[in-house]
Amino acid sequence: MTNKTFAIVSALAGLTLAAPAMAQECGANTGQAASGEPIIVGGIHGNAAPGDFSAATDSAAAYFARVNANGGIHGRPIDYRVENDQWNPEAAAQAAAKLVNDTASVALVGNGSFIEMGVNAKTYEDAGIMVMASACAISECFETPNIVSTNQGPLPSNLGAVIYAREELGATNVACIGLNIPNNGIWSCQASIDYMKANGGDGSMALLNPAAPDVNSVLLEAMSSGADTILINQPAGLALAILKAAEEQDLRDDFNWIAPTPLYDLAIPDQLSDYWDGHVYVSAELAPFSVNGPDAQNWIKVMDGYARDEDPRDTFSQAGYLSAKFFTETLLEMDPADVDDRAKVADAIRAIKGKESDLMCGPYYVGDADFHMPNHAGYILKIVAEGYEIVRECFEYDAPYFDKHKALEAEMGLR
Repeated sequence: MTNKTFAIVSALAGLTLAAPAMAQECGANTGQAASGEPIIVGGIHGNAAPGDFSAATDSAAAYFARVNANGGIHGRPIDYRVENDQWNPEAAAQAAAKLVNDTASVALVGNGSFIEMGVNAKTYEDAGIMVMASACAISECFETPNIVSTNQGPLPSNLGAVIYAREELGATNVACIGLNIPNNGIWSCQASIDYMKANGGDGSMALLNPAAPDVNSVLLEAMSSGADTILINQPAGLALAILKAAEEQDLRDDFNWIAPTPLYDLAIPDQLSDYWDGHVYVSAELAPFSVNGPDAQNWIKVMDGYARDEDPRDTFSQAGYLSAKFFTETLLEMDPADVDDRAKVADAIRAIKGKESDLMCGPYYVGDADFHMPNHAGYILKIVAEGYEIVRECFEYDAPYFDKHKALEAEMGLR
């Protein structure tokens, strides 16, 4: 184990030791296993090239297991059923049909994918079912009425990194290396380019084919754009491959290197050489692991007690925990007779507002709107020899894209 990995693991161990009792209980808090009629809840993740987004559903599953062991929902256990869309549109449609049309799921929780939200957004709307997602990565997740996520997605996470780079690193021209998926890479890169141009700078995008990624070619394209800053808008595995290619060409000092939240993961520091120490800045959508609040403690305890050792402890895992927590709290506040009614559960989810957590910089809310993005503030971290260093605490991203979200928050009394 290297010093980098040890530092992060030690921080997590500190969270566990700081709270020998469960920091926040889960479920009805009876101490007895739930034994009534199960409440069916679904979840969909993508696990295939170009990445594995199962961390969110793994974490939600762990939280629900803890809920079931501690009284459930009014004495009833949650039957959590998870499908893998395999980054395949046909499989994504089949997964949603199975969970929404063939099963009496009252909601979907913990979803994370590059594919399924785009394929299934209309299905969810037609079925009147709400999706409390956790690892959203495409525009439909944030711009349709029946999906809301605890994670930010690449557009805000990119903007957080770009805003910091412009304000603190002197960035004037940003090249965004995105995935060649219109509602992912193009959508999220363009917002950062628009931000730079609106502030006297410039930007461009270089798109990587996820089916046959050529990291050297896309890196060369980004370099040739005239950029002084490289935004690596990629899943962790591809981001690491780009950094390795840059290291082989000794490009570290020629650019600022920034990335959205996928590069904040326990496994990352151990996979980067000392060459990159202090030279990669990451926008974290949720609280860094060193933030020792009640939910940060409880998330680790839930994962240690109810997840597998190999299940990631990363940002998407935190997001899955939060989605499951907010969903459970919502059902516990409902009339026990209504928790099987999909429409009434959907109404209760839309009524969520002002939920707070030390894992999020701002309040979580849903509301009755055609768009949902409650999480648009975060931290900036720097990868250093010890792991990660916080270089900017919670700050809200100021860009025109968020104007309608801020207006909704004001309407809901959250501003």
